[in-house]
Amino acid sequence: MNLEEWRSQIKRGTLEFCVLLLISAKPRYGYELISRLERWPTLATKESTVYPLLRRLQKDGALTSFWQDTAEGLPPRKYYELTDEGRAYLDAMKAEWAGLIEAISELEGDNDDE
Repeated sequence: MNLEEWRSQIKRGTLEFCVLLLISAKPRYGYELISRLERWPTLATKESTVYPLLRRLQKDGALTSFWQDTAEGLPPRKYYELTDEGRAYLDAMKAEWAGLIEAISELEGDNDDE
């Protein structure tokens, strides 16, 4: 049994959902997403994972992006925000997630030996 492999599979399956949840609150740039996800070790990820995910979500129509100058004189940052299509996709993901959590909760409490 390999707990790390299982954890990796869960992370891979939920990272897109987590990124969309973060962006739904407000437009965010890539490094900001990475920093926010680092708050939870289970969700911590690298640039080499997040940026391709953001490009794919944008290509699929779930995200749009814009450049914004920084106050510190640093290079401009590329911010991502949800499109209407992305918001609908996120809503569908939330419903699926709620169903999954409910099913798992029921399984945890299932003591019936049918």
